[in-house]
Amino acid sequence: MTRCEAPLDDGGERTLSRVDDPAEASIDAVIDRALAAYSALAELGEEIDDEWSYIQDLTETWRDRFETLRAGRGGEVLEAETATAIDVAINEIGRIEDPHRAIDWLSTFPQVAITALGERP
Repeated sequence: MTRCEAPLDDGGERTLSRVDDPAEASIDAVIDRALAAYSALAELGEEIDDEWSYIQDLTETWRDRFETLRAGRGGEVLEAETATAIDVAINEIGRIEDPHRAIDWLSTFPQVAITALGERP
């Protein structure tokens, strides 16, 4: 499974730097990062065999929503704070290790990210 985690600083704390590169702050780039993290989260949730169909339906719906948003606004450049906030959420879901908790976040994370992008989930 791919994990999306922030690097550790010298004191052992996780840190994220502000996203200042316009290429990294585009909606397209942010959605790429969000979908990569979301796929890893779904993979973790799939460890619960009884939830496989639910996970497939849920992730397909949210991926479609992200792609719809990308089609309409993908080239826009976000404020650095917005891109950084979404990266913080990506980092947080990358820390999830429990498959049941991963399933919970499969519906929560897209809503957080899409709302941060100024859209209705």
